[in-house]
Amino acid sequence: MSEFLLELFSEEIPARMQKRAMEDLARMLGEGFKKAGILSCDFESFVAPRRLGVCVTGLPIATPETREEKKGPKINAPQAAIDGFVRAAGIASIAEARVETDAKKGDFYVVDVVKAGAKTAEIIAELVPQIIRNFPWPKSMRWGEGSLRWVRPLHRILALFDGEIVPFEIEGITASNQTEGHRFHGNGVFAVANFADYKTKIAAANVIIDREVRKASILAQANEICANNGLELVDDIGLLEEVCGLVDKPFVILGQMDVAFLDLPPEVIRLTLRLNQKYFVANDKASGKLAPYFIVVSNLNATDGGKAIALGNARVLSARLNDARYFWDLDRKTPLESRVAKLDSLVFHEKLGSVGDKVKRIVELAGEIAPLVGADVVEAKRAALLCKADLSTEMVGEFPELQGIMGRYYALNDNEFPEVANAIAEHYKPVGPSDVVPTHPVSIAVALADKFDTLVGFFAIGEKPTGSGDPYALRRAALGIIRIVLENELRIPIKGFVNEELISFFLDRLKIYLRDQDFEHDIIDAAYAITDDDLVRIVNRIKALSAFIKTTEGENLLAGYKRAANILKAEEKKGWESADAVVNPSLFKENAEMSLFATLGEISSDLDVFLAKEDFAGALGALSSLRSPIYAFLDDVLVNDADASIRQNRLALLAQLRQMMAKIADFECIRG
Repeated sequence: MSEFLLELFSEEIPARMQKRAMEDLARMLGEGFKKAGILSCDFESFVAPRRLGVCVTGLPIATPETREEKKGPKINAPQAAIDGFVRAAGIASIAEARVETDAKKGDFYVVDVVKAGAKTAEIIAELVPQIIRNFPWPKSMRWGEGSLRWVRPLHRILALFDGEIVPFEIEGITASNQTEGHRFHGNGVFAVANFADYKTKIAAANVIIDREVRKASILAQANEICANNGLELVDDIGLLEEVCGLVDKPFVILGQMDVAFLDLPPEVIRLTLRLNQKYFVANDKASGKLAPYFIVVSNLNATDGGKAIALGNARVLSARLNDARYFWDLDRKTPLESRVAKLDSLVFHEKLGSVGDKVKRIVELAGEIAPLVGADVVEAKRAALLCKADLSTEMVGEFPELQGIMGRYYALNDNEFPEVANAIAEHYKPVGPSDVVPTHPVSIAVALADKFDTLVGFFAIGEKPTGSGDPYALRRAALGIIRIVLENELRIPIKGFVNEELISFFLDRLKIYLRDQDFEHDIIDAAYAITDDDLVRIVNRIKALSAFIKTTEGENLLAGYKRAANILKAEEKKGWESADAVVNPSLFKENAEMSLFATLGEISSDLDVFLAKEDFAGALGALSSLRSPIYAFLDDVLVNDADASIRQNRLALLAQLRQMMAKIADFECIRG
């Protein structure tokens, strides 16, 4: 089997586009090969700031010959039809066809059309230019006088199939066996023979093509520098993903900032370093507080160990932090409460009014929710009033990511209660699946009020999520409410704040959340059969049911129930009605009938007690005592008795069993 190596060499590819581009290149090549008849091959993709590439192994030298049977017209068809078939089949005359007989169609012509295989190198030469011209960059550009669009000017294409150059050309760029390494620490243009040779030479030219290796190198160097200086690196996966796309080979440098800047909120410093400068931050290992240092990932191996780079970056950083200090000082001159009126001029949505209108709704909702979650009503309404006020500050205008966080600092500066200030910071939470949920009652009340208002408002104006989009993040808002309720074990009736449509939306999101928690879909469906809007109770029911079904008692009870339910379903298809069926003990003829009836009676009151206490494990344990009576009944009793009254009574007994088990869940939904 053969190897194909492709490298597209250009000016720097934006870091945020690199990983997706690497995946798209492999996908588009795979789709092209499959269409050409190459169904199996392996891909090893790579990307660095100035190159995007892939090595494909397991390729044939050529695609196999294909043979297709082409059916033609009947032998007595008009000559025009026969001539058309000859042309379509690519044969010289109808004499090259054979005649086959069909019982219905009679005699007709057939030709075996043989299609020769194609050389893989020729397939590549045609496929790669198509991929380059149609590559799905989020943004692309043209340069010079050509029509080709690429993310940045494309300079060179390396294309080798089994060591030979694949001959093709696009916009004056001819495929070759040449590439080059690091812009500053490389060794010029060089030729390669295959992927192994490429990897050896590109590494010698100071380029690490594997982005995971670059990430690991950055972390290792940064952690070593921190360890040597009494620091602890602050994890930032998002920044790591970005900076690994900015360097061919990382050289990590420690810089120092002016200690005076540490009187700024640490979130401001971190965000300034992260967004504006792409620097990592570190905490002092002894105190755990932010240290006056920053970590730069450079593409240069400086001869002075990076001292000049660190000093230059420190000067740039000082200018940035001075801007932040100006915003910080300016914003604190205006009390947060006085900013609330300004929210009336900020549009939330044209159909839902201003941000000020939203705040008024949140205040009312927070007041209603507060008693349900144990929050002080006055504090909850105060926090709700101030929760969006920092949107009019200079700092949040510069760093929207700090909304809520800066509100907390400004509230504390205004001597608001700590619970109020914290609620301002936490009411947006959780903002993602890995984010923590608020746990203080005041924060919970405002966070729930904000999310309920968003959901109710957008559903009311018809702006609901669709399969293709959710522009107002309503799924995230619903999941946020679900997580807040479940993780704080809040007993809040959802129907008290939303309509039936939104209850269904919540239950759908809860179902997805539970599947992500590895609960089986059939267990979820079984529990959902019980009408309920208490999220905690729903989940507790599912947890108990899931655990019970995995036990031997649960498996056996389910199997017995399935047998009984199948009998009822068969009779119901014939028109039997279970709704009015009543069991008459005087009609029992078998001990198994009496035993099942007695057991149902014995556990009935216990079951109701367990359910009233929401002890679902206890309720299921009570049901497990039905296992032996059910099996005895099904094995020893003929339900379809010749006596109609006895048959009806036995069916009623099974219906009573089904009705009792349905108090916990619909066991019909559970796979047997």
